[in-house]
Amino acid sequence: MTVEQASATTASGLYFDDFQVGMSWTTPSRTITEADLATFAGLSGDYNPLHTDEEFARGTQFGGRIFHGPGVFAVATGLESRLGIKDGTAIAFLGMTWNLKAAVRPGDTITVRQAVATTTPSSSKPDRGVVTFDVQVVNQHDEVCQDGQWVVMFKRQHAA
Repeated sequence: MTVEQASATTASGLYFDDFQVGMSWTTPSRTITEADLATFAGLSGDYNPLHTDEEFARGTQFGGRIFHGPGVFAVATGLESRLGIKDGTAIAFLGMTWNLKAAVRPGDTITVRQAVATTTPSSSKPDRGVVTFDVQVVNQHDEVCQDGQWVVMFKRQHAA
């Protein structure tokens, strides 16, 4: 059995041709914890006092510590993966545009909203296509904390 055959028999995600502009999903929610902040600081090496020193952070415009912006993005990708739409069918994450709009703090609960913005079949490889998603990370107050677009290449179930 080839890798492609094994992948095809275990794929549970959506194929390129399953996506239609306007389709949308909302992920489960997740509360950002102190452990998330400490783990991301250690993983990234970013020990900026805005994230790690409550006394320092209290004197900033945020009034307290905030979770790392890239940490929010990382958690958002994990939440999105729980939808299962890419399981066995996504080929590659090709890029993104991303905006950080509001701070996320330990104790905040975030959710990801995602909608299909565009679908583009590959002109050079008929077994795949590219889907662009509009993505928002919202907190428990329905405030958009981060947003942008994610661009993902998917397999086609039946090559065109």
